[in-house]
Amino acid sequence: MIPFLRYLFIWLGLGTLVGILAGSASAGFLALLDWATQTRDAHLWLLAFLPLAGLGIGYVYHHYGANSVKGNNLLLEELYRSNNPIPLRMTPLVLFGTIFTHLFGGSAGREGTAVQMGGSLADQLTKWFSLDAEQRRIILICGVAGGFASVFGTPLAGAIFSLEWMLNRKFRPKSVFPAFCAAFVAHWICELGWGIGHTAYSIPEIAPHTLTNLLWIIPAGIAFGLAARLFAETGHGVGEVFKKHIAYPPFRPVIGGILVVLLVYFTDAYTYIGLGVPRIVEAFEEPLPWYDFLAKTGLTGLTLGSGFKGGEVTPLFFTGATLGNALSAWIPLPLALLAGCGFVGVFSGATNTPMACTVMGMELFGFEAGIYLGLACLVSFIFSGKGSIYSAQQIGWKSRLP
Repeated sequence: MIPFLRYLFIWLGLGTLVGILAGSASAGFLALLDWATQTRDAHLWLLAFLPLAGLGIGYVYHHYGANSVKGNNLLLEELYRSNNPIPLRMTPLVLFGTIFTHLFGGSAGREGTAVQMGGSLADQLTKWFSLDAEQRRIILICGVAGGFASVFGTPLAGAIFSLEWMLNRKFRPKSVFPAFCAAFVAHWICELGWGIGHTAYSIPEIAPHTLTNLLWIIPAGIAFGLAARLFAETGHGVGEVFKKHIAYPPFRPVIGGILVVLLVYFTDAYTYIGLGVPRIVEAFEEPLPWYDFLAKTGLTGLTLGSGFKGGEVTPLFFTGATLGNALSAWIPLPLALLAGCGFVGVFSGATNTPMACTVMGMELFGFEAGIYLGLACLVSFIFSGKGSIYSAQQIGWKSRLP
């Protein structure tokens, strides 16, 4: 009993501390991101300076970022091997790198930034409290849980995501309580403590839970899985092309920025820059052009693959919601339901986290849609193949797939 009480006492304290740090960091980040988005939308001419912003981001990361350039993959590598401390500099680097990416019109997300800040801040506690290797793994999981939960307002999904994403091959029961503690504290600190709200989504109509309706989710889930695979391979492919042909890393986002500017200017594709949250909301309300998901996939792959900073998850939400919206023309299910299934389904396939994505869907859209969301996430997970947007992720049995 004494060891158990000691475990609860230690991790209640550490989990709470990580939650406060991660939640506060996410609150500041979301406030800055909102400012950057509003400023860019009011002054679209800022897009012309995206290549210059890319040069600044690339130069700082190349000369001062050290291994911070690995981003989320660094968190996974340290969880698996525990080689080196995650540098505190990762927090300001990814924070301002992401803000500048959004301010000047890059297509990116926010999850990666929040997770990296949470992991970087949490890992500082390793040396402050002299934590051993196992405790360090748990504290990293807490950082990821807190960052994810606070940036999306989904504490249950944040905790489950950190466990499912980081412990895909080896689940550690000791990580459960700390992860949930950090996730809920971070969410409360961000939303209640700092007053930072989150986008509300809704599925007003849930189709009856008949066998026919459930079977219709299977082809939709297959499409979501293939879209997830396309998204992941686009980002990795663009990154490899830039590394192969541009030797000096700071020049990569310059060229990527020029290409983004030209594409957006000549195709009037302003809908696809930044987070794209207004378009995601529209996907739940009215029919949209069928190619929206392809445009966002390509523009995000070009932005992040060339070296700009930000997350992939909100673009995945965009891709999934707009694909579900397009599928409503052929699948006899409510438009908003298919958009919601795509929202979490493509995310599930691209990150290999079907449980977290199912729970996230229920937190965002309501538990009534749970069976549809869960089926879409599972089918997408299976059909997305062995790939992942995170190259360092260990994905168990899926690594044997073609």
